[in-house]
Amino acid sequence: MAGELVAVVGAGLMGHGIAQVFADAGRRVAIWDPDPVARTSVAERVSANLRATGRGQGALERIHVRDSLEDAVGDADVVIEAAPEDLPLKQELFERLDQFAPAEALLATNTSVMSVGEIGARATRRERILGTHWWNPPYLIPLVEVVQAEATGDEVVRRMISLLTEVGKTPVHVRRDVPGFVGNRLQHALWREAIAIVDAGICSAETVDTVVKQSFGRRLGVLGPLENADLVGLDLTLAIHEYVLPHLDRAPGPAPLLRDKVARGELGMRTGQGFHPWPPGAPDAVRARLLRFLVEGGS
Repeated sequence: MAGELVAVVGAGLMGHGIAQVFADAGRRVAIWDPDPVARTSVAERVSANLRATGRGQGALERIHVRDSLEDAVGDADVVIEAAPEDLPLKQELFERLDQFAPAEALLATNTSVMSVGEIGARATRRERILGTHWWNPPYLIPLVEVVQAEATGDEVVRRMISLLTEVGKTPVHVRRDVPGFVGNRLQHALWREAIAIVDAGICSAETVDTVVKQSFGRRLGVLGPLENADLVGLDLTLAIHEYVLPHLDRAPGPAPLLRDKVARGELGMRTGQGFHPWPPGAPDAVRARLLRFLVEGGS
């Protein structure tokens, strides 16, 4: 599949990074976004990413910005949609992609939580539609969740996993199209308990984050949760679960603390206050620290 043309629909935070991955691996890439500002800034943003990660600039020669959706996907072998998380918007896009892309092209959505089947519901050839959930930043996080919807063909999944492996990613096959897939279900289960602990007055937000970063968070990169259960023994795991699970948060909706913060406009880094205060300069320092970790030792 080395000669295929990959089309990326959406040139925002995720889209330009996904385009960069394929181009950096030697693939030809067409990219389109309805926003002309997003289109014209693709090269600048990709170039900045490449500099920040110590990569050469050769990938830029393989990324071609298109002025229309039809032009971007008309000859594509693979299309990856990276539009905002808006179900009607994505449904309309996949209806058009199904019309404009070649009949054998793979059509993938980069949704992080939405049903792939619902996104492709208005398309005619739904067997070629699947999910590819990339993680931010896509050029540094290895994982891509390949989500098989009810109508997705097995060969489509195989082809996508093969392509992603060829360009250096770590694809995993998610066999059921469930909300949040695997990664976000695990991530938000942790977030729910973290917020509940603070909401209950057990400790501060700072303590929660310190506990995660300075304990089990340190080993998660080499020892997954089920590997860890096997390590300590499933008999001990069962005993702990029998004691502690009844005390964990089981609320069916978001915590009151989270709702209150959003209502007060405490939205996190971009407003200067969330669970933590974020004075000027602090968000940029965190982003720089994260980038340095991912580039130098996050793998």
